[in-house]
Amino acid sequence: MSPTQSSLLRPLTVVAFGGNALLTAEDDGRVEEQQRRAAEAAVWLVELARRGDDLLLVHGNGPQVGQVMIQMEEGATKVPPGTLDAAVAQTQGSIGFLLSLALRNRLHETGLQRQVNTVLSLTVVDAEDPGFANPTKPVGPFFSRYRARMLQDEHDWAMIEDSGRGWRKVVASPRPVEVLGIETIRTLLSHRGVVIAGGGGGVPVVRRADGRLAGVEAVIDKDWTAAILARELKADTLAIVTGVPNIYRNFGKKNQRAVEELKVTAARKMLDRGDFPPGSMGPKVAAALGFVEATSRPVIISNSTQLPAALGGNGGTRIVPD
Repeated sequence: MSPTQSSLLRPLTVVAFGGNALLTAEDDGRVEEQQRRAAEAAVWLVELARRGDDLLLVHGNGPQVGQVMIQMEEGATKVPPGTLDAAVAQTQGSIGFLLSLALRNRLHETGLQRQVNTVLSLTVVDAEDPGFANPTKPVGPFFSRYRARMLQDEHDWAMIEDSGRGWRKVVASPRPVEVLGIETIRTLLSHRGVVIAGGGGGVPVVRRADGRLAGVEAVIDKDWTAAILARELKADTLAIVTGVPNIYRNFGKKNQRAVEELKVTAARKMLDRGDFPPGSMGPKVAAALGFVEATSRPVIISNSTQLPAALGGNGGTRIVPD
């Protein structure tokens, strides 16, 4: 078997879920609170492990990065604030710790023998990605107009007024090109592992002309990164966790209807005509289509409550080849 082929003996499921699984808008952000949320997440994640699959977990980090950036701003008069790429790396570590602890404890409770490992992941993006010329992704705290102008002048930040609540920094959200360390992840999975990787979409880096890597101020969509990892590792299934149990036609309307299965062509038509909002379901469906078209393997989209059953063929929405 060549190094580029999967050496995994068991089915592999890649699961992508948001950072709000550990830090919701209602939470105050205390570590104890996030530990409790991690323990709740570990319950349904270990249920997936009961199926016998190897698991690769890709988490978001939007709320956590926002929290770190608020801490940076509040402490700016005492210590120099860090950069966004460093904040992504920081939250990969902190979320990885919380999930590893919760998963190990839940595995111990249920008697399952699995290793749990967290991998610091760098994700390569194209330095010429058009997103860098037109940053649109709001990150971090809200600022007054006065403070926003200072930050624009001092740090050359791009700032926008956001929903009447103040001004926020905006950064690029480039499409990921490559996740570094695939073979390390493959090795960890081959030892009956549950691996946490690609957190927050990965720490964004670019390759310079001389081949050296450099971090950049950007955020990467974790669903696209999960799709790349699933493709490169030849995963049997990609599962994308959302806040709803299914994709719906006419979502939010009286005639909304759950969709159990979507073929690629139909899903592409719905995406192109704007049926999926760009700030929520749109990127998930786009990432799912990329994986299905590249591998002819299915993607399941559902919420955490329904996901174990959906992976067994009962519930959720499956996006499948034509």
